[in-house]
Amino acid sequence: MVAYKHLLPLILATTPAWAGSDIAGPVDAVVERVVDGDTVRVSARIWVDQYVSVSVRLKDVDAPELFRPQCPAEKEKAQAAKDFVEGMLGAGAVTLRDITHDKYGGRVAAYLQTSSGDDVGGALIAEGLAVAAGDDDPWCA
Repeated sequence: MVAYKHLLPLILATTPAWAGSDIAGPVDAVVERVVDGDTVRVSARIWVDQYVSVSVRLKDVDAPELFRPQCPAEKEKAQAAKDFVEGMLGAGAVTLRDITHDKYGGRVAAYLQTSSGDDVGGALIAEGLAVAAGDDDPWCA
């Protein structure tokens, strides 16, 4: 297995305009680590025996901030969200769908599904550990 770090964002950035900037997927991946409730580092299979390590931000989901919380309640909820995602994913296989550039460089945004087909972002929202993107964050209310 050959790992090319940060290659997927480069591929997305250099894709010709006529080809579009989205990758519909599915793209198979393996979880390397859970960064926080809405960001996961994966090793994504981009070609036969070709993998890239990339951070994936869950699309349409806002989880509480673990690294710059606005209040103690947000930090507590952020840790609970991270623990939930770790429990849901472990170091298992996942699938990325609807992959696009993220607003921050060095990562992509995508829908993330477990090997059993469960949507990680939807599960976080259902558990009350995240909100739909664009909704008001209730963590410090």
